[in-house]
Amino acid sequence: MELKEQTESLKSHLNQLREKFDHNEAPVDSRDRAFFLKVREETLPIYTLLEEWEATALKVVKNREAKVHPHQVASTRENMELLLMHSYYIDARRKRYMELYTSILYVFDLLLEDIS
Repeated sequence: MELKEQTESLKSHLNQLREKFDHNEAPVDSRDRAFFLKVREETLPIYTLLEEWEATALKVVKNREAKVHPHQVASTRENMELLLMHSYYIDARRKRYMELYTSILYVFDLLLEDIS
């Protein structure tokens, strides 16, 4: 999968996660095994895509095809991983969640602008 497609797919997931954060309630018991397995099943493809995206994005950045710093790529992956968990467990303040969301979106948009 090409970097542009990966980034657009991750942006789509990002928007779905925000909807989940905005409209769902926190789980009654965060240690619920069934809930954990559901979260794991739903997030595994996103984690896989995120790992592939990071590797592809780093290659593009190191070839100076984009104006994004390698550290931004790594931070974006970490932030997206945090956001994934906060979207299901609803355990972050809205302000913190939106800071992560905005940061991720900024890097995705910057990459898309440079590679298009």
